[in-house]
Amino acid sequence: MNVRTRGTRLVLAALAAGTAVTLAAAPATAAGSPRFLEPAEMPPHPTSPWYAGPVTAGQPEHPPVCGGEALPSVSSHREYWTEYDTNGSQVTVVERDEQRAKEFAGLLRRKIADCAERLMAENPDLTATRKDYGKIRVEEGATVHGLHTVSAWGSSDVSLFSVGRDGRTVTYVRWAQMGTFAHAQVADFKATTVTAVNKLY
Repeated sequence: MNVRTRGTRLVLAALAAGTAVTLAAAPATAAGSPRFLEPAEMPPHPTSPWYAGPVTAGQPEHPPVCGGEALPSVSSHREYWTEYDTNGSQVTVVERDEQRAKEFAGLLRRKIADCAERLMAENPDLTATRKDYGKIRVEEGATVHGLHTVSAWGSSDVSLFSVGRDGRTVTYVRWAQMGTFAHAQVADFKATTVTAVNKLY
């Protein structure tokens, strides 16, 4: 599905968010709290290690393009980046019960599913294409999605997103770099997603 979108450099900056984060060690995870991905558990980069900031309470300073507006204040997040134009993030939300978690995971998936159309409605300088990479059988399930954006001035970026749930906990993982769907590390990102969901509790 090809969608012509109205992109501004703000959208591209959001797609590339995470590249200029200061290196910091993650704090110890409190007992009973979801565990986050370690840098080495992100899709491997051919020429750079991954780095990560601390696990931080609250919404990300720069919410991810697809679904970021749906993230509640009770979120926790962690940013990841390499020495080159590749970055990622993980956002985790612990809901009050499993039904609310199921509904929230569904909301995130809908936000991702119509992300390209929403970009089209807001940004005339982008063309966006979405792909659905299907479901993963892990805990209560996960889904993987892709987004490719091309700007009128020639930049090209590809992102992968996943939403997974374990009980009343939902996690949202993002990976992004310059390139096209041909550069998307889908198999590696699916493995990262499985690890992320398995680490929730």
